[in-house]
Formats: sequence, C-alpha cells, structure tokens
Amino acid sequence: MQRISVAPMLDWTDRHCRYFHRLLSDHTLLFTEMVTTGAIIHGKADYLAYHEQEHPVALQLGGSDPADLATCAKLAAERGYDEINLNVGCPSDRVQNGRFGACLMAEPELVAQCVAAMREVTDVPITVKTRIGIDEQDSYEFLTDFVGIVSEKSGCDMFTVHARKAWLKGLSPKENREIPPLDYPRVYQLKKDFPHLTLAINGGVKSLEEAEQHLAHLDGVMVGRQAYQSPFMLAEVDQRLFGKTTPRITRRQAVEAMFPYIEQQLTHGAQLNHISRHMLGLFQNMPGARQWRRYISENAHKPGAGIEVLTTAMGYIPEQWLDA
Repeated sequence: MQRISVAPMLDWTDRHCRYFHRLLSDHTLLFTEMVTTGAIIHGKADYLAYHEQEHPVALQLGGSDPADLATCAKLAAERGYDEINLNVGCPSDRVQNGRFGACLMAEPELVAQCVAAMREVTDVPITVKTRIGIDEQDSYEFLTDFVGIVSEKSGCDMFTVHARKAWLKGLSPKENREIPPLDYPRVYQLKKDFPHLTLAINGGVKSLEEAEQHLAHLDGVMVGRQAYQSPFMLAEVDQRLFGKTTPRITRRQAVEAMFPYIEQQLTHGAQLNHISRHMLGLFQNMPGARQWRRYISENAHKPGAGIEVLTTAMGYIPEQWLDA
C-alpha cells in the first residue's frame, strides 16, 4: 500500500484522469473507477485497459461472487495491475441491488471468501475498501468484528477505511459522502488494535498537511474529491511524502506534458473534452482560473478541437502563475 492514493471515483478517475495525475506525481497510487465483475466478464468493452504510464495503478472491483471475483483478479493480474481492491464501501442503490458495496459489511464471512478466492489465483496484493459501519450497525465492535473476520479468514492484511458510516437507505451516494460525520479517531484506534494490518484512511482529506497528520497514526491516506478538484496538490506529494529531491513539475509543464498524449488519443477517436475535463481544476484559486475553465468548457467539445484550446486557455493565466 502506498502512503498516499487517489480514491476510485465513478465518472471521474478514468484512464485520461489517471494519466494526468501521474504527470503530477510519480509515487501516488492511482485507482480505477469501480468496475463490476459482470462488466469485465460479460461486457463487450475492455474494462481493464490502462496506459503503461499509470503505474502504480490499482483496480477496484465490485462484486460478491467469489468465483467471478477470482476470474477478474486473475485477468487483472495478467494485465499488470499493481493492486486489486474489493469495494465494500459504496452505498448506492444500484450497487446494493447487485449485492456488493457497503452492504457487504453485514456479511464479513462472504467478504472473507471473496478475498480468499482472489488471493488463491494471484500474488498481486488484494485489499479491501470499507466504511466504519452501516445504518444502525455502527459500533466500534461491529467494525472490529468485520476487520477481524475478513483478515483472519482470508489473509487480507490491507484495508482502506472511509471514516464515515454509510446509510444504505434514505441517503444518496453524494449525501453519504457528506452527511454521516467523520470519525478519524475510530480508524486510529483500529490501527492500535490491529497493529499487524496495513491501514489507510479516507474521507474529507483536504490538503497534504492533513494527510501528514493522518500518517502520524496510520500507514496510508486516500484522497478523493480534493485531488480531483484541485489536482495540483499531487505535485508536491513526491517531495513531501517520498523524499524526492528534484523540483516538482509546474502547471505549465503539466499542461504541455499532456499534449503528446492528447494528440495520440485524438487520432484514436477520443474527444478533447473527455480528456480536458480532468484538467479544469489545475489552476484552482489562482488568477485566471475561471477563464481557464470557461474557455475549455465552451470549446473542447467542438468538432476538431485540439491542443490549441488548451494553449489559448493558458493565455488567461498570468505568466508568473503558469510557472508557479
């Protein structure tokens, strides 16, 4: 498990997003969006595709059938993924109806079977992302029972814990990311009670300063929306958390480093807006940021749009901030 990772986020952390984030940090672990076992096994698209530049990259799987998960884990290992993660945290109705995600917290024996089945077919690390509880099952004892059963019966030794419980009924996935209160001390206590496990925390992390505070208690930190909406926070990760001594990339360098990738993707039929949307937050809270976002949003979807959209948009950012 890496000291810091970018959370799997549906519709956000696609392969274009991950390629961009990798330009900002060499060491941050990047996650795919959650992919269901059904999509991988029965879907017509290649749901395991990624760019070699994305390493280290983790696949997050959604499912609850041990045999299907083992099949997908084997395929993912053959494709070279660095980690395979089981989703036991997503609270959406669609996910619950498929009997996976956060509702699996109520079935730790099944989760253990799923993880064990995946571990049997690959040496790639198998990890679990979970919550601190679900609905009225939100005691510390419930959390320790879940982690204890899964770790002991499957051999899983790496967990990422979203420090909020999930309400399976009555709250949307968005509300489940905001309304249940964060309980960081509960996750810290979990590490004290399971010192042999590698534990990362997720939920509400807004800065590298906060990440460093968590790392004083835990092995890893997973950053979600903040890393997506203000991606340049990743540019200091290698220096601050991994001891890299070379200068970090600048915002101008990050944009220009995307040009060869964008041009390659456009020749393969991609649309600029599908790539550039992940770059909109690069100048967050800086002079010209609104104009940067607006120009790209108004022009990247047009037929034939190419990197000139981004070079023009950079013209709205004062020179000193481009190289900041």
